Amino acid sequence: MLFSEILGQEHLKSHLTKSVDKGRIPHAQLFVGAEGSGTLPMAIAYAQYILCYNSTGENTNGNNACNLKFNTLSHPDLHFAFPVTTTDKVKSKPVSNFFLNEWRQLLKEQPYCNLFDWYKQLGIDNKQGQIGIDEAQEIVKSLSLKSYEGGYKVMLIWMAEKMNIACANKLLKLIEEPPDKTVFVLIAEDEEHIISTILSRCQILHFPPLAAECIKSALIKSYGLEVSVATKIAHQSNGNYNKACDLVYQDSEDLQFEEWFIFWIRSAFKAKGNKSAIHDLISWSEEIAKTGRETQKQFLHFCVDFFRQALLLNYGADQLVYIEPNSKNFKLEKFAPFINHANILEISEELQDAIYHIERNGNSKIILTDLSIKLTRLLHKKIA
Repeated sequence: MLFSEILGQEHLKSHLTKSVDKGRIPHAQLFVGAEGSGTLPMAIAYAQYILCYNSTGENTNGNNACNLKFNTLSHPDLHFAFPVTTTDKVKSKPVSNFFLNEWRQLLKEQPYCNLFDWYKQLGIDNKQGQIGIDEAQEIVKSLSLKSYEGGYKVMLIWMAEKMNIACANKLLKLIEEPPDKTVFVLIAEDEEHIISTILSRCQILHFPPLAAECIKSALIKSYGLEVSVATKIAHQSNGNYNKACDLVYQDSEDLQFEEWFIFWIRSAFKAKGNKSAIHDLISWSEEIAKTGRETQKQFLHFCVDFFRQALLLNYGADQLVYIEPNSKNFKLEKFAPFINHANILEISEELQDAIYHIERNGNSKIILTDLSIKLTRLLHKKIA
């Protein structure tokens, strides 16, 4: 992957390539950035720069045969680890090596992918993946061998916050003192979910969200969009190129989430003193509970963002509002006055609690029904 193909982040590209040129390659780094900011493509390009002995800041001036292997992500000294779980194909002890074909296919189609895209690729939306102890043992085993080409070995661990405690503890010593010419690059969206002993052993690079202008230019170049359309999508994406690409095809999961959210909010408004609306909320909870846990969590995160956007609009921070509802019968401007300092903290806390309990395999129908009843009360809460 060429650095020139990665959107923005010029200062990080320069830092990474110069560190390699000067022979100062840290043995463990953590790339932290929100979805769609380019952490994974950057990590792959960085690995290519190291393994193929490229120079002058681009992946074109080194070992040509090596660079060709990276076009298919099949270099023998490039190793991947990512969240997995059991599937119809892999019944027990799943590890990343069993899913490399699906992984390469996803990166070919969506290099800026998120965890939800990966689970859809595997067809495991109803399960939650993790990086477990079996994966740690595979990592230890693969890195104990000599490199195929006599140079560096690079291990990319994507969504490192999905490492469970057993895996993290197993890898601690290896990350602190890896074999000679072995480089770890951990990639995460939320460093707070990584144990401190791992964090302390890594150099951390933070990736900011992409600028709207950067996303707009990429959309025009890649999809041939009109400037006005590209500008609107870039604004809606809020620095997330993966979301921007989904919006181009109207394939974003946010479109379905918006439908669920609007029905939920309207039912919650009507439910005060209205028994039939309570039945609507229970039916809504049953419908959402039929989806996979990852979909439920993704939807609740969408709700958190929607409420925050309504709060910003209510208090006049229009320039920070990027959500533009697609429903013609729902106006954010009319909804915003109901979200204020009297209820936003409680609403956020209830949503985060619901995410927490769903993540820990609680009964989704009960969790969502309870959340809906609480939302009915909070939406009608008066400003003191």
